[in-house]
Amino acid sequence: MFLSKKTTRSPFPLSPLPYLRSMHTWDDTIIALATPPGIGAIGVIRISGKNAISIANKIFPSKNLADQLSHTLHVGNIKSGDNILDEAVVSIFKAPKSYTGEDVIEISCHGSPFVQQQVIEACTAGGARLAKPGEFTQRAFLNGKLDLAQAEAVADLIASETQASRDTALHAMRGGFSNVLKELREQMIRFSALIELELDFSQEDVEFADRSQFYKLLNNVKEVTARLLESFKYGNVIRNGVRVAIVGKPNAGKSTLLNNLLNENRAIVSDIAGTTRDTIEEVINIDGILFRLIDTAGLRDETGDIIEKAGMEKTFEKIREADVVMYVFDVNEMPAEELGTVMDGYASAGSKLLLVGNKIDINGEEYAKNKFGLSNAILLISARDEPHLDELKKRLVSLVLHGKINTEDTVVTNARHYEALKAVNASIDDILKGLDAQLPGDLLALDIRRALHFLGEITGQITTEDQLDYIFSKFCIGK
Repeated sequence: MFLSKKTTRSPFPLSPLPYLRSMHTWDDTIIALATPPGIGAIGVIRISGKNAISIANKIFPSKNLADQLSHTLHVGNIKSGDNILDEAVVSIFKAPKSYTGEDVIEISCHGSPFVQQQVIEACTAGGARLAKPGEFTQRAFLNGKLDLAQAEAVADLIASETQASRDTALHAMRGGFSNVLKELREQMIRFSALIELELDFSQEDVEFADRSQFYKLLNNVKEVTARLLESFKYGNVIRNGVRVAIVGKPNAGKSTLLNNLLNENRAIVSDIAGTTRDTIEEVINIDGILFRLIDTAGLRDETGDIIEKAGMEKTFEKIREADVVMYVFDVNEMPAEELGTVMDGYASAGSKLLLVGNKIDINGEEYAKNKFGLSNAILLISARDEPHLDELKKRLVSLVLHGKINTEDTVVTNARHYEALKAVNASIDDILKGLDAQLPGDLLALDIRRALHFLGEITGQITTEDQLDYIFSKFCIGK
């Protein structure tokens, strides 16, 4: 409890703010193709709304779906008037035990785009309307089936391309992230109630909120939000991948390295310097992280070749955009002093640099170690040697993640959440400063409300219709 010893008066409980319901004025029934468009074995058409079952009944004469139990499957013909459109399986999910919280019908028909369109047209003729992007998930949010952070995790799961991005999205979708915020918010709300209760007794020497306990709570909130903010750099890597610019002098082995990492001949390899004139981009999955490898034109001081010069300009552009710059050099040709200049140049530019000394198979690894020293900043490899490539992959992962992360931990992957958490952290700092300055309760309450506002923005307990429309517009139509 947060009561001090000055009083035994019980505070009034204050529940967390309810979900925003005023916007849920949609009365219509929506329909969309829930599977990707195109030819396939099966296409699933989803209908949601209060008239979903009656609309499905109009095209499914085999039985009265309204009399059937929820979560059951029924096989029969889909008809438009006397015309049989398809034989399909109809699934029933009755409110509130459905994805959207409304009556939901899913029609699994054959995967012909023509058949799917005919079934959808028959349903729209019966009273359904075409769904907007993300409208099914938006209704799930408005009906309290998901909070906003969980709803956004649904979109992340659909877009996931690696195990790490899938696991992180699943963790958030199951409420891992939301539960952390919910606990913090409920503690803040309880204390806010006590602070505001004191305002009703401002003429009396009564203190409902124990300030020492409040300090402890605020420091805990600050610690948790700081940890979540720190996780964003890892979450951004998991969600968006890592751009790696492979740069270096001509004939350093950049294209050979790219080909062997991809295990295919993607780039032209030649002994002629300047073979690569434009950038070549490919994606590789390393330990569940997507690395977007960009092979670039070789860098040299001067060239009379206009095309090669344009390629070098493109290289500088990719260096500026890259998350990691992999500088590949020939250990047999590169002077040690020049390599030091290269390192200083990239360090001053703020680039995350990985130095890769290639072609140690020519004069041996000891030769390269003696020439460049035993610095851990340099990875010595032969681009044709598989064990060396495995070590290079480990170094890339370590460089961006600083070791393994546990995707069962709460990881922030969404920029909107990151900005809101920064605002929460700033609000907590203001509250702590106010406590140190012994500000009156009404001023403290303002800062507490601000922190609660930004916590509520993440889960959707505080939001606007425009914000929801923007978030859900990025979903696919059938979700």
